[in-house]
Formats: sequence, structure tokens, C-alpha cells
Amino acid sequence: MKVPRPWSARAWLDTAHVVTGLPVGVLLGGLTIVLAVAPPVLRRAVPRFTGVQRSRFDAFLGVRIPPVPGPADWRSPAMWRQIGYHVLSPVVSAVGTFLVAVVWGGAVVGLLAFLAPRLYRPPMEFWIDLRDDRVLAAFIAVGLGLLLLAPVLARGMAALDLSVARTLLGPSRDELGRRIETLRESRAGVIDATDAERRRIERDLHDGAQQRLVSLAMNLGLARATLTDLPEPARKAIEQAHEEAKQALKELRDFVRGLHPAVLNDQGLDAALSGVAARAPFPVKLRVDIERRVTPTIEAVAFFIVSEALTNIAKHAAATRAEVTVRREGDRLHLLVYDDGCGGARMDGGTGLRGLAQRVDSVDGTLRLSSPLGGPTTIEVGLPCE
Repeated sequence: MKVPRPWSARAWLDTAHVVTGLPVGVLLGGLTIVLAVAPPVLRRAVPRFTGVQRSRFDAFLGVRIPPVPGPADWRSPAMWRQIGYHVLSPVVSAVGTFLVAVVWGGAVVGLLAFLAPRLYRPPMEFWIDLRDDRVLAAFIAVGLGLLLLAPVLARGMAALDLSVARTLLGPSRDELGRRIETLRESRAGVIDATDAERRRIERDLHDGAQQRLVSLAMNLGLARATLTDLPEPARKAIEQAHEEAKQALKELRDFVRGLHPAVLNDQGLDAALSGVAARAPFPVKLRVDIERRVTPTIEAVAFFIVSEALTNIAKHAAATRAEVTVRREGDRLHLLVYDDGCGGARMDGGTGLRGLAQRVDSVDGTLRLSSPLGGPTTIEVGLPCE
């Protein structure tokens, strides 16, 4: 813990937090005890009291205590923890305020002791003689020590209050665990739904617009080949329309393949990655060792990771060859993409690798990048199979 300087804003914010804790704690603690005779009112008031205390921690310490999930209910342990904090807070704040006030006050008295002989004319009836240089030096030394101790004590008392508040006002570990599990399940549902929607769009485009473009291109090709006696402008128009139809068909196929290749659903990851490797502008050695297929979502993530990695290699690595290894070990799917390019790839160097990291994170996977200058570059990815 970094020790704040006595004149720093952090020291005064810690002190203000401790000092304001006493009146706030006494008020809210007193109201909690008084309202105990009216449980329905107390049940509605306790979350508001907790909100006031959370605001105090946020304002002075810059710490946001997460709210407790669920409704305010007597059967909830969180309700009783909050009540316990509001009853205990005045005691903790009183001790902290007393100690902090004594230390800050002692520092002020000690450092200003040299003013006493000037403010009080003889005879000075004190049990010590502040006109004695040795006594005055001792007072100043003690005052300087207390000045250095005051921010440390204020930080310590604020940390103690924060620890108690996090335990009693925030969610418990069980509640946080349940929330994390709920969020994980919700994210998995969103990912599955997104992947299913992409497969649906791919099927609709493949069975609809793509088939119509194929038919259009065939008809234009047939007209181009048979209608040779047309005027030159008409033949040029047919040729141009035929070329544009073929280009549109190619772009649509690339788009559909980018959404979700049909071969991935029909034949699995091995066949889909074989197509990607075959289309790469450099030799790609592919090894796939999967005894049984993983879930469609993980298959899609693995496919797009390899596809995006090979695209990045083609754009930036100046590589002459690459290797892709996919194997399943237990409940993990391991991917390794290697290239002999120039290296120097960084996770913060562009959107490509960031996109890979985001895909991996979306399914709680792991990604490790090794890319020294001069190469080679290796990307290792681990994905959960389920």
C-alpha cells in the first residue's frame, strides 16, 4: 500500500471519509434501530441507507461497492448483513474518528508549540516549560512524527471501514459465484444464438439469392454464346451483364463462406479447414486430429480463428509457408498456426489479432502469441470442447 503524503489529496480524502463516517453512521444506525419496531418500513429503508454509504465510499475513496442482487427480503442473508453494517458502522467510525482526530490534532499542536511562548506572557503556569529549547524541540519532533503518521492511520482506518463494508454491504462469494455463472450461461446462449442466426442467413442466401444469381449468370452466358447476330451495343451489354453477374456471384459466395461455410455443418472442421488451406496464396500444411466433433459453436470459432490467422499471414507476414495443427485432448481443442514470415506481430498492432483474441475470449479460451522480429510466428489457442 502506497503511503500518502500528509499534504496530498489522498490523505485528506481518507481523513474526510473517516470523519464523515461518524455522523452518517450514527444517523443511519440510529434510524435502523428505531425502525426495527416497524419491520416493513425498515425493509424498504435499509437499501436506501446502504445506497448512502455506498455513495460515501465512492465519493471519498473512489471505490464502488457492487449492489446486492435480488429483492430486499427478510429471508435474504444480504438484508441482515446490511442491517449489521449500519449497526456496527457507528462503532467503527467512532474509533477511527477519535484516533485520526487525536493524531492530526497532536501533529498540529506539536508543530505549533514554538508559538506558545509568544502567545502566553510569563509567568507561564504549565507542567512543562515550552521556553526550554529542548522541550520545544521534542514537541516539534513529536508533531512531525504524528504528521507523518496521520495519513497512514487515516488510510488504515478507511481500509478497515472499506473491508467491513465490502463484506456486509456487497454481495457474498456465493452470490458473486451465482452471478458469474448466470452471466456465463447468458453469454453462451448469446453466442449459440448468434451462430445459429449466421447459419440460417447462410442457408437463406445459399438457397435463395445465390441460386438466382447462378441462374441469371447461366442465362446471360447462354445468351452471350448464342445471340451472336445482335448489334454490337447489345452484345456488349450482354457481355458486361454476364461478367458482372459472375462477379456478384463470386462476392456472394465469399460472403456466405465468411458467414458460416456450409461444409462446416455438413462435413466438419477438417473439410472446412482443408478448403481454407487450399485457397491460401502459399503452401499450408494442415493436420487435424479430432476423434469426435465438438459443438457447432466451438467448430465455428476454431474455423474463423484459423481463417483469420491465415488471412493475416497473407497480408502482413510475407511468409512462404504455414502450418496448421488442430487436435483434441480431453475437453480442450488445441489450435496451432505457424508461419515462417517476418514476425513482429503484436496483440495491439492491429484489428486482426484483437479480433482473434475476442473470439477466443467469447468462449473462455486461451491464446498465446509468439512472434519475434524476423519470425517465425506461432499462435496457440485452447478452446473448451463443450
